[in-house]
Amino acid sequence: MSSTYRLGVLEGDGIGPEIVPASVEIATAAAQAAGVTVDWVTLPLGAPAIDTHGTPVPQETTQALADLDGWFLGPHDSVSYPEPHKSALNPSGTLRKHFQLFANIRPAKSFPGATAVCDNADLVIVRENTEGFYADRNTYAGTGEFSPVEGVAIAMGIITRAATERVARVAFDLARSRRRKLTIVHKANVLKLTTGLFRTVCREVAQDYPDVQVDDFHIDAMTVHLVRRAQDFDVIVTENMFGDILSDLAGEISGSLGTAPSINASATTAMAQASHGSAPDIAGRNIANPVAMILSGAMLFEWLGAQHGDETAARVAKIIDAGVTEAIASGTSTRDLGGSATTTEFTAAVIKAISAGAGQN
Repeated sequence: MSSTYRLGVLEGDGIGPEIVPASVEIATAAAQAAGVTVDWVTLPLGAPAIDTHGTPVPQETTQALADLDGWFLGPHDSVSYPEPHKSALNPSGTLRKHFQLFANIRPAKSFPGATAVCDNADLVIVRENTEGFYADRNTYAGTGEFSPVEGVAIAMGIITRAATERVARVAFDLARSRRRKLTIVHKANVLKLTTGLFRTVCREVAQDYPDVQVDDFHIDAMTVHLVRRAQDFDVIVTENMFGDILSDLAGEISGSLGTAPSINASATTAMAQASHGSAPDIAGRNIANPVAMILSGAMLFEWLGAQHGDETAARVAKIIDAGVTEAIASGTSTRDLGGSATTTEFTAAVIKAISAGAGQN
């Protein structure tokens, strides 16, 4: 019997309505090749939802997501929303906080046939997703930013042992499944109590993984190491803001932010979300690179396979990965990767590769 999954589709804003349908089309083709059935559930989110529901994240959307196995989330353009929505927690942050998606997993891998600063990078950044300096995630109610008097602004950076330990275990488990190398990134020489606690707890968790080689670097030094020798790193674990910055850098080094996928996961559910933004300047022009969103979908199927012990779901992920790799290697890519293909042309090339058997052996 084939596996069946119910997955949400939230197109979002900007290029979202172009790259999310592309990723769904490719995931559907890969699922059919692997013998997996997917029931896609389209839900309102973002600017269109403001027009129809009065909010970018309708209650009916969060309620429906709770009953699904996972979902694809397109980028949002919250800075263009009307007030009070512009100043409120953005759709991505709302869903991450509501579902306690504490682990943001962001790979950066170079593709043969595409231009890249580092043509043999293959690393994963595991970013703690609920704490740190990000005001939308580090308090129970309200925000972590406030202004006590005019001309003074304060942000709270919160690090806890419990949150650090759970994300560290995700990172160490991932390292154990890859090349067994893990790097802790912090700023413990200055932020001694907060990121110092993060480093300490990660080092304590490391005692349970004697087979994983561990080192650590300050965030400023790590930016240099990524530029100079990205190929030397395997899994990187860090707090929220550092992880956000490093993953954008890693995505660009490995080719383009348009190829940088991610999932946001809790112990029970996961959300596929490309690392890049909504790119409103190119929205509607059919030139956006859908790779990051496509590979985010692949990551979701890989997560589902591990979560449910389902080899067929994991096979879907491999088929998607192989289809993307084959399309780029054969000379089809969007302009940010040095090619000239449109979004739909690249999507068609990946589906053709899947139909020809990419990743199915």
